[in-house]
Amino acid sequence: MPIARRLPAAIAALVASTLLLTGCGTVTPEGGADAETITVVDDQDREVTIDGPVERAVVLNSYGNEFVRAIGAGDTVVGVDRASINRLPYLPVDEADVIAEGLDQINYEAVAELDPDVVIMPRNAVWREAAEQLESFGIPVVVATAWDYAVFDETVSLLGQVFQKEEGAQAVTDFSSEILDVVADRTEGVEPVPVYWETVDPYLTVLPGSGFHAIIEAAGGTNVFENAAGGGDEQEEITVDPAEVVTRNPAVIVHEFEPSATPTGQERFDSLGAEITARPGWSNVDAIKNGEVYLANGWATSAVAKSIGALYLAKWLHPEEFSDVNPDEFLERWVVDFQDTDFPGANEYIQQYQAGA
Repeated sequence: MPIARRLPAAIAALVASTLLLTGCGTVTPEGGADAETITVVDDQDREVTIDGPVERAVVLNSYGNEFVRAIGAGDTVVGVDRASINRLPYLPVDEADVIAEGLDQINYEAVAELDPDVVIMPRNAVWREAAEQLESFGIPVVVATAWDYAVFDETVSLLGQVFQKEEGAQAVTDFSSEILDVVADRTEGVEPVPVYWETVDPYLTVLPGSGFHAIIEAAGGTNVFENAAGGGDEQEEITVDPAEVVTRNPAVIVHEFEPSATPTGQERFDSLGAEITARPGWSNVDAIKNGEVYLANGWATSAVAKSIGALYLAKWLHPEEFSDVNPDEFLERWVVDFQDTDFPGANEYIQQYQAGA
């Protein structure tokens, strides 16, 4: 696929490695062409053998559940973590199917009672403990880290092999590449726009190494805190001095709050926008003076390894170059075609806030 070869560095970081789509795992027939044994190499370089086909799966992490559903294997999910059921109410599970309160709080007896063919979890879960605890039940654990934009293609490919949904996995990666192609084509040669990206908590912003930093650059922006010291964790975030935001004077402010498919509600947007624009001294920031403050539910802007977020941001930063591009249409396709659920409208997840408007 030519995309990865011609995209600029920031986009290539988001695409990760489309050319390595099949490098994360393999399906190994054993005992003849009709055998159902599936052998994959997960993202911790562990060879895992699964008695397929996978008809019952426990999937931890909401992004993992989104990807499993997107490739066409959502009907196999019989157990999830608390965050997944809270964020994704359209999953085919209910309260009785919650087998983990967190990625480090797994009820292994409950998992065993569900009798899954496989358990999927990200690398920041207690996967070593889980593999050891579930080994006696004959339940394999596959590590697939769907929240990590840098291994998006490999993760989708791995899940496609686990569930034998390779065509569905290819459709997901093709959709992401389509979005990033649009972003790359329209941002080539543009003047970068300074951006302050805030995540969930007040003054919590992103650093190089973060997926959010990557989409700022991909969208034709510059992260006003790109040279800040700190971070070091796998999310690469830092809490900054509010006065420093004023000094760095971003032209655009984005606040992404926790992801949830449940419509946000206008009160949340209004109160959040009012809080941000009323921060002491911030009335002098260009983004607030010019009404360039954007509030986003992470279910929308972090979807498809943040590629949809990159498209929205590019539209906000460079409206002329994207005058004929509607990011809402791509979000609707992701929700309807890949998540197989109703789309209440982009305004339920993303809004521009203008103080006094």
